[in-house]
Amino acid sequence: MREITRLMIKEYRLNKLKYDFMGYEFNNTSQLSFHHLIIPHRECRRLMLGEGYFKENGAILRQNTAHDYLHTIEQYDMDMFNHITSEMIDENIKGYLDMSNIKNIDDILCQFEREYCSTRNKKGQPVIREEYTRRLVRKK
Repeated sequence: MREITRLMIKEYRLNKLKYDFMGYEFNNTSQLSFHHLIIPHRECRRLMLGEGYFKENGAILRQNTAHDYLHTIEQYDMDMFNHITSEMIDENIKGYLDMSNIKNIDDILCQFEREYCSTRNKKGQPVIREEYTRRLVRKK
């Protein structure tokens, strides 16, 4: 795990909260990964920012749900992807995970799920996997 990921887990008290920037629960910090928010990883070197792993450019997401789902959304609906990114940037600026941001993210995810519920990928599998719909807000 990258040092910045460890630092952000500690700073945002994710071990205590047990959910990530998008409201996905996790059991172990090994399930978490750094997501580039403002400058995509693929652009950082070109802009001479190294790999782009710095706090202002990152959110901590559960890899096999939130992170993968967010990149799926990026492929299908850039407006929704940008709106979710904006909510996470807001959390980053605040310095804590705010339930209002998480609820806004959940609303966007629900909208995506309504619009793309029957969409299948090139392999014929549903774009929206069942585990993507299990979120903190959905449980309450």
